[in-house]
Amino acid sequence: MSTDNAQNAADDPADGSPGVGSRMLTGESALIASVGGQRAFADWTNPDHRARRLLAEFIGMFGLTFILSGGAGILAQYGGEHLHAWQAAFVLSTVSALWLVVAVYMLGDISAHFNPAMTFAFTLRGDMGWVMMLCYWAVQFTAAASGSLIARAFFGADSNLAATIPPPGQEWQSMVFEAMIGGGLVLMILLMADGPKLNGAYVPLAVGAYVMAWGTMGGPFEGAAMNPARAFGPDVARGDLSTWWVYLVGGVIGALVAVAIGYVLRGPAKAQEANAAMGTPRTRT
Repeated sequence: MSTDNAQNAADDPADGSPGVGSRMLTGESALIASVGGQRAFADWTNPDHRARRLLAEFIGMFGLTFILSGGAGILAQYGGEHLHAWQAAFVLSTVSALWLVVAVYMLGDISAHFNPAMTFAFTLRGDMGWVMMLCYWAVQFTAAASGSLIARAFFGADSNLAATIPPPGQEWQSMVFEAMIGGGLVLMILLMADGPKLNGAYVPLAVGAYVMAWGTMGGPFEGAAMNPARAFGPDVARGDLSTWWVYLVGGVIGALVAVAIGYVLRGPAKAQEANAAMGTPRTRT
């Protein structure tokens, strides 16, 4: 539904509530207006849908750090003695990209951010509330730490658990690099999330391709997290958070810039884009 249609629905709401005149609605407000009221909206106050969204986020994020930290353990045990950094980066980027494709296809109609920077971007754009963002972050970071800790229990910590570590003395350069590649991932998703859910035919494939490309290129340099939670999990499991700020600050800055660029390119979020951020409820009444 276009923004114009959302505006028409707002001027003459189906639930009989007062119109808003000529004010343009965006994000969550546009979605509510377009479906004729809060009753058909996947709102945060619905405990059933809230639990589903948070569980979907946990599954996706847990799987990402488990497959990365576990994959690093497998490479350390079975990859041979002369595995080059670019080879390890290619393998880990491939397995993480494949998992993200599967997870977004599987859970995209419920919730498939799997990245605190993505959640932050949706919140900045007006699709989500700040309280919901904090709940998402709590689940995402907890899931990331859980995935890497369980991988450590299986494979030990000798592999460094696919930790993202900037080169010594290049923390600021690594932060800028993270802002660039992480912001690019956020921008791509913002521009492609144009349907009622985030698991359209091409979005998961685009996410996987992007992660694989930049993970292979940037992995040997500073790990190429593109995701503050992906960096957080292995750091917690290995007991060293000293450089994690690089990936948190870089991810936040990248999301800020991505939202600004997305606004210039596409304008405010439309109703469908807000729904892509929020997910669809199990039942509509």
